Amino acid sequence: MSDDQTKSIPTAVEAPMPAIKVGFRPLRVWPAAMLLAGMVIARLLPRLVENGPANLWMSAAIGPGAGGILIVLWWLLLSRASWLERLVGIVGIVGTAAGTFAVLDKSMQGPAVMVLTIPMGTAAFALAAILCGRMLSFRRTVIALLFAGCGYGFSALLKSDGMWGDFAVDLKWRWQESNEDQVVAKRDKDPSVLLTDFAASDVEQWLAKPEWPALRGEDRSGRQHGPVLSSDWSAIPPEQIWKIVVGPGWSSFAVAGKLLFTQEQRGTLETVVCYSADSGKEVWKQQLESRFNDSLGGPGPRATPTLADGGLFVLGASGHLLRLNPRTGDVVWQIDLRKVAMREPPMWGFCSSPLVTNSLVIVHAGGAGDKGTLAFDVATGELKWATASGDHSYSSPQLGTVGDEPLVLMLTNNGIELLDPQTGKQRLNYEWKHTGYRDLQPQIINGDSILLPTGMGSGTRCIRVAKNGEQYSAEELWTSLDLKPDFNDFVVFEDHAYGFDNSIFTCIDLKTGKRQWKGGRYGKGQVLLLEDSRLLLVAAEYGDVVLLKADPAAHAELATLKAIKGKTWNHPVVIGDRLYVRNAEEAACYRLPLAGPAAQLDRPPESQQN
Repeated sequence: MSDDQTKSIPTAVEAPMPAIKVGFRPLRVWPAAMLLAGMVIARLLPRLVENGPANLWMSAAIGPGAGGILIVLWWLLLSRASWLERLVGIVGIVGTAAGTFAVLDKSMQGPAVMVLTIPMGTAAFALAAILCGRMLSFRRTVIALLFAGCGYGFSALLKSDGMWGDFAVDLKWRWQESNEDQVVAKRDKDPSVLLTDFAASDVEQWLAKPEWPALRGEDRSGRQHGPVLSSDWSAIPPEQIWKIVVGPGWSSFAVAGKLLFTQEQRGTLETVVCYSADSGKEVWKQQLESRFNDSLGGPGPRATPTLADGGLFVLGASGHLLRLNPRTGDVVWQIDLRKVAMREPPMWGFCSSPLVTNSLVIVHAGGAGDKGTLAFDVATGELKWATASGDHSYSSPQLGTVGDEPLVLMLTNNGIELLDPQTGKQRLNYEWKHTGYRDLQPQIINGDSILLPTGMGSGTRCIRVAKNGEQYSAEELWTSLDLKPDFNDFVVFEDHAYGFDNSIFTCIDLKTGKRQWKGGRYGKGQVLLLEDSRLLLVAAEYGDVVLLKADPAAHAELATLKAIKGKTWNHPVVIGDRLYVRNAEEAACYRLPLAGPAAQLDRPPESQQN
């Protein structure tokens, strides 16, 4: 080999060396990837696990935020980033988060921070770190912090109207005018319908025999009787009579003739409103300086007014119990349950729709000692009796005949109590504790059995009660995890129950508690039984109204109507051929098509579109 050839061969010493970035190593990204996956799973877990424990909802509410905190710990302890990167990253994440929290809309503070703000900021940081993990320079930390700033900053552009039933935050742009703002600005300017526009004799007759006097009807069963309705909405669709903007709240309607009664929030004023059933225009309003707002349910009253004994009885979310004159809205008497029961409102407010019986108005307060369930004189508001009860319930007292005796049924976190309506004496205290919340109405079956509905972890139980002297005893017949209705009441028809198993509609056999079918994702909506039509009317969580066949053989969806917009947890009402629906944003009235000769029902004047 020649000298020239030898010189052309590079030696090992002469070979070019790759540049070494001292202090920077590829990031260990698999823990971050696993945490991101865990945050998604935690968010979806309540939907994925059919028969999970009662507190599984906390996975969706807390899990994503907890995952975000673990991402910060990963960066600090396990990422392999240089110590300078770790220090700058931690200071940047915490500083950006603190700056975002300082400018968040007030409605975004609270659970929305754990569900949205922290997860978005930290997940964006982790995603950028994974993508740039092999970038051996400080730029990867800068890029990750820019991603985190965008993730956090997005929350500052939003406001929250509470959460949906699956714990997704109900979001709107921060600058978007809310329906409540529109109501406050508009209602005082709109012309009202005067009570004198109605014949005095008609008003008296309506109030003497209201068609729908209370939550879910007179017996709270959600059962409607009336003309047979057509299920062919494609041939004859429902006709909108009116649609209006309303203030937030989860009240339903009490209906007497052409008068609708409900509760809503208008700014700082908790408001009881009487609307015209023909036009949706306001007849009168009564307002009280009070505003209850929780980050899950949003602002506004939760209970539904009750028409009875010539009065309108209402309970606000902060605990104000009032009797109003249903003709004018004037206050007859007013009581603060916080003082009587010596307690503050529960997490989601006082929700007990008043029960009126035997000249008493009965509500659940959940106070200590004997201040659980309270009864007041309908004429004066004087406390007539009080009895111990569970300390946590969003259910309402209801009157039912057990055996041959009318009793008050009160479902709480402890179980169910049967009370003498006149004295409050406890006739049965059936213990079935639930670690979550109860927000449902029991149902009496065949006079001697009672269905106790509950949500995740507990399901629904059927008990048979028997009278032993002055007291009652109870035995468990079955407990089913095939019906877990959360805060969505169910209906009973021909030995079957129809309702929500978490967020999917279902039917179970009342003899065994076994599922007949399951189908139809309507979110956390409500259902009404149209008994004479053999139909189920579902007010879906997203504002649709869905008509189902009340048939245990199969899930049969017959018709759908986009009725109102926004989150809908309120109970629908049907009177004759009129459907009344509302939520925290809108209320509407529709004329439903009738079947056969019933289609000749009297029609109201020309439809009005508001």
